[in-house]
Amino acid sequence: MDKILFLDKAHPILENRLSQMGFACELDLNSDIKEVKKKLHGYFGIVMRSRISLDCDFIDAGLQLKFIAREGVGVEHIPVEYAESKRIKVLTSPEGSRDTVAEHALGMLLMLLNKLNVADRQVRLGRWEREPNRGVELMGKTVGILGYGNMGTSFAKRLSGFGVKTIVYDKFKTDYGDQYAEEVTFDKLLEEAEILSVHIPYLTENHHFVNDRFIKKFKNEIYIINTARGLVLNTADLVTNLKSGKVKGAALDVFEYEDQSFDQFDLHELPDDFQYLQQAPSVVLAPHIAGWSFESKRKHGEVLAAKIEALIKGKIKI
Repeated sequence: MDKILFLDKAHPILENRLSQMGFACELDLNSDIKEVKKKLHGYFGIVMRSRISLDCDFIDAGLQLKFIAREGVGVEHIPVEYAESKRIKVLTSPEGSRDTVAEHALGMLLMLLNKLNVADRQVRLGRWEREPNRGVELMGKTVGILGYGNMGTSFAKRLSGFGVKTIVYDKFKTDYGDQYAEEVTFDKLLEEAEILSVHIPYLTENHHFVNDRFIKKFKNEIYIINTARGLVLNTADLVTNLKSGKVKGAALDVFEYEDQSFDQFDLHELPDDFQYLQQAPSVVLAPHIAGWSFESKRKHGEVLAAKIEALIKGKIKI
């Protein structure tokens, strides 16, 4: 019986589906990469999230390995090209969290525009301040979406009932405009957007893509929402533009200071730029939970189960 090794805990539905397919599932939540590598030769597949960063030696140790199933989206900790050159398929499940990420991004945006984070804290402290918390309507605004994959498209759908103009730019696609968003050039995105929602993956070429130079190219003062990856946004540059007013507000679910697993984040030993974000009333912060719903956990399991089944049936090519 072929064995599947779980390096992170997935939804039970995934293990159940794999067992029904005839696999033996084993769980190892503690071993480091060296320990896993020693026993890797005996496994047909791996299910993981981001606890361990894989390297080429790890891939070479997987003598029977046919797939690496990453629960979620980012694969910056997996040598994808090398793995697939060894006929090991890397599977991801962005479909699992696209709905919850879209809802979270919309929720953060509405909180930001309506100053709900500030007003909530004030009322809890016994302060009743109405005029300083006057909100800004989303209706009538132009929302720019940077990146139009699973998350960007789902966010555009959520915006469709708010009376906004939604424009989108994705350098990896052509003819991708749809009923929810107008495909535009990069220059038009900079010309028209009043709100920018970032949905691009972390790639070397996207490191600090949202930086001072990029922000200053926008014709309008803008709001920025980032639910993608922390390292696509330069925090120091964002703070500079928040202070100048070029960025009117920011909603951040991800931060460039996070560790690889995204689970450990010491809030007390961070640069002054982050401390500014903690205190700024024009900023909404969350601990990388945009894709972190009960429903998305199950959906990730369902998506990966379907892709693994398609792989072993030859419907997905290695």
